[in-house]
Amino acid sequence: MAEIQDIPQLVKEFYELAKAYLIQETVEPAKKLGHFAGFSLGAAILWGLAIVLLAVAGLRALYDVLPSSPYWEAAAYLIFAVILIAIIAVLVKLAPDRGVHDGAAKPSLATASGNETHTEQKEGADG
Repeated sequence: MAEIQDIPQLVKEFYELAKAYLIQETVEPAKKLGHFAGFSLGAAILWGLAIVLLAVAGLRALYDVLPSSPYWEAAAYLIFAVILIAIIAVLVKLAPDRGVHDGAAKPSLATASGNETHTEQKEGADG
């Protein structure tokens, strides 16, 4: 049991330990999250700029291919809009599903049906 004169030292040690733990568990992960968010935002801005520049270049290329008249210029806009919508639809379809229900919320098929896995059956037969 601690002596009365040791209590201030124990309280001080507890305070320092709690402070170090809180810094380790809150401040450091928040800094890492901030770095990740910063790089993600920068990447999103660069991807958006690249898509806009490629879209403008594609539209200008389509202008050069089609005959020169006001109707064909309007058609170029419509054709390119359809092409961009098709590309976006393909990208959305190919994107992985990152919903809120990822991970532990989905039970596996073996657990949901009550069946044992192959290794559990093997261990049960041996033992």
